[in-house]
Amino acid sequence: MLKHRSLSWRANACRSCSLLPLALAGLFFLLVCLAGGEAWACPTCKEGLAENDPAGQAMAAGYFYSILFMMSMPFLILGTFGSCAYWSIRRARGQQPDD
Repeated sequence: MLKHRSLSWRANACRSCSLLPLALAGLFFLLVCLAGGEAWACPTCKEGLAENDPAGQAMAAGYFYSILFMMSMPFLILGTFGSCAYWSIRRARGQQPDD
């Protein structure tokens, strides 16, 4: 009977030990989110928008669209290769004779 109690205590202790890193990570994430303040994307865009002249605003808009373009490229490239692979596999399965 004593052996059974010690095993259940160890099982409960292991469960609480496995939740400890998750709880610490959650607490760290919460502290980071609460400690953050305002952040500007880049100093050049900030200065371009603050100048109120058309050239500065056009330059800030150009930076904005270039960032969007760079962020979309990995998804576009991987999506293109993935869809080509999908269609080639589908075409190959369609050409196989039915047994």
